Amino acid sequence: MRAWVDGRVLGSPEEPAISVLDHGLVVGDGVFETVAVDSGVPFALTRHLERLAGSAAGLGIGRPDLGLLREGVAATMDGQDLPFGRIRITVTSGRGPLGSPRGDHGLTHVVVAEPAERPPSVASIATVPWPRNERGALAGLKTTSYAENAKMVEAARAAGASEAVMPNTQGHLCEGTGSNIMYVLDGTLVTPTLASGCLAGITRALALEWLSAELDVVERDAPIEVLADADEVVLVGTTRDIQAISHVDGRAVGAAPGPITQQAQAIWAREAAKHSDP
Repeated sequence: MRAWVDGRVLGSPEEPAISVLDHGLVVGDGVFETVAVDSGVPFALTRHLERLAGSAAGLGIGRPDLGLLREGVAATMDGQDLPFGRIRITVTSGRGPLGSPRGDHGLTHVVVAEPAERPPSVASIATVPWPRNERGALAGLKTTSYAENAKMVEAARAAGASEAVMPNTQGHLCEGTGSNIMYVLDGTLVTPTLASGCLAGITRALALEWLSAELDVVERDAPIEVLADADEVVLVGTTRDIQAISHVDGRAVGAAPGPITQQAQAIWAREAAKHSDP
């Protein structure tokens, strides 16, 4: 693992480098992206940086220095053997007071890169009762205010699942804590709309683009209970790509991966092999 902060590679990831007054620590006032590394190459880095800038604009903290962050990505990958890994890019509003109002010291830019294990091809999920507020101030933004997600995924792990999936305030299926969700119903691959409050996932966007040419794919909102009727369920995300789900709340979901999931995985693998930065 290598870490970089505001233009400097740290001697160790444990080295003190950020002020205790940084608003990312004090109130979770920041944005982040996780980028997959495959065979030593970051995947879809440009899309991730553009979404980071969009999240920062939505949060109102200003525009990150994307050129500087690219330097941080290169610096943290340099000298590491990363057949598979992940890069965490974080930007906070910088030093501020011990309260909600922000300071004016400028943004803090952080990049960390590390080797990682590939997620399993099949996993299980648990639904949780706590809703995503699709009308909230942070709806659709990838911010560092992730305490809700941490609570949800720990509840899912306690139930024997690896990911938590939540509704929105209308009771509609929304997303996972670190993933978007899709399901198959009557031969159609369905995913919630962005109006549901889910994150505009990079993998979600590419999947919609790549799969639609060969599969019946739609964006549609439905009650979270629709998962009980689904023939197949999949999670999509940066390190998961397209991951088959075998159980929802302990209930088996047919064969996993099912036939449409297998087609989707094949299409993804084929297209992703063509472009490292689509």
